[in-house]
Amino acid sequence: MKKEIYTIIAALMCGACADKATYDACGTFEAEEILVSSQGTGQLVWFDVREGAQVEPGVVLGVVDTIQLHWQKVQLEAQAEAIRSARPDIRSQLSAIESQIATLKSEKQRIEKLVAKNAVPTKQLDDLNAQLQVLERQRVAQQTALSGNTSAADYNAEAIAAQIAIVEDRIAKCRIASPIGGTVLAKYKSAGELVSMGTPLMKVANLDAMYLRAYFTSDQLATLNLGDEVEVTADFGGDQQYAYKGTVMWIASESEFTPKAIQTRNTRANLVYAVKIAVKNDGRLKVGMYGEVTLK
Repeated sequence: MKKEIYTIIAALMCGACADKATYDACGTFEAEEILVSSQGTGQLVWFDVREGAQVEPGVVLGVVDTIQLHWQKVQLEAQAEAIRSARPDIRSQLSAIESQIATLKSEKQRIEKLVAKNAVPTKQLDDLNAQLQVLERQRVAQQTALSGNTSAADYNAEAIAAQIAIVEDRIAKCRIASPIGGTVLAKYKSAGELVSMGTPLMKVANLDAMYLRAYFTSDQLATLNLGDEVEVTADFGGDQQYAYKGTVMWIASESEFTPKAIQTRNTRANLVYAVKIAVKNDGRLKVGMYGEVTLK
């Protein structure tokens, strides 16, 4: 609503000065505005923000209730600990059968010496070899089963870790912060209110670097390029006008019909091009303020 009022005022001022215009285009000052919305659902337990305040990027300004998420994380961590505790110890569980195999191998060496001396029958050695083969198969089978159980436990642990990471990300997103440094233009919610994902919380704009959106005719664009310096005059009402250095930062690639609230120097032109002119704010410029552009 405020922007519409400022635009109407700008149009009236442009129209009043159309016959004696010394400028090439006029428009209103704007700033890049960021709408900060909630990324969590729940009660807004803390929101330390006021309109007009300066905020820094990344600084926590509020928190959405995270109690349920906290206990969900605790539950997942307990499940992960249970999985780690149930993970089989392959070495200890194979130690008994490996001990039996080592004993039989030692006995085999002794029997082989006795067989070489014909002191014992060969059948005794054959029986030992058969027992060793059975134990070796049992060890392989047991090791395969234990490795499978270990792999399954590891996969389950990784799945739980991924779920914990998701919950931690959701908890982190319950912290409210502005992605840019700037001024709080509007505050939409207060502490104690319920919010859901996507609920607008505040609007922030960087008022240090503003731009004037003006409209130029095609013949004016012939001498206008990105990076060109122009003179921007801000009208504060009455005789209070201040001149600023402006830099052309964007030129529309397509023409459009002249907005009803904007007039260019050539008021008969139907098609115009929108142009953004960057201006460094000294603290006096406000969003929606009227400004004029003079090409050098």
